[in-house]
Amino acid sequence: MVGSNFSQRLRDRRRKIDLVDRKLLPLLNQRLRIALGCGKIKKEMGKKFYDPKREAEVLERLRMENRGPLKEEDLEKIFRAIIGVCRRSQK
Repeated sequence: MVGSNFSQRLRDRRRKIDLVDRKLLPLLNQRLRIALGCGKIKKEMGKKFYDPKREAEVLERLRMENRGPLKEEDLEKIFRAIIGVCRRSQK
């Protein structure tokens, strides 16, 4: 009986994770579409695709907005990966 309660709670939490993932996916694709547009503009302007100052600004803003429980180093890893994918896609 107790095991069944734990199993149900686990299934419920996993469903919530799936829901969050379904919400994240379109947002990640939206971010990439915007980044691709930025890449076109940068190309037209003859600018480099990588702007370390801009990346540092984005990461700092996210660190300031983060209220946890996501640790700062994990937040940075996740967003460096997202930014890296967007940068590679711009080329």
